[in-house]
Amino acid sequence: MRFSRFILAATLAATGALAAETPIQLKDAPGRTVVENNCAVCHSLDYIRTNAPFLNRQGWTAEVNKMINAYAAPIQKADADAIIDYLAANYGTK
Repeated sequence: MRFSRFILAATLAATGALAAETPIQLKDAPGRTVVENNCAVCHSLDYIRTNAPFLNRQGWTAEVNKMINAYAAPIQKADADAIIDYLAANYGTK
């Protein structure tokens, strides 16, 4: 009985936490849709904002290539280029 109450309490707490989440809004600029359509399939778009303070164009290029080569993200070359351009312009360091 105690265990059942614990499971119920944990479920309710988790449900409340998920309900409080707000969608990640990326900067409105050319390429945003390509980023949303390709990147959000595998991970939260918050990943972009979390890494933005550390990555310049070269860093974003490496990240996109890692997603394609190491994690087998099905991103076409033209989309990869658009993603890198968007991330470097809007979330990259100088």
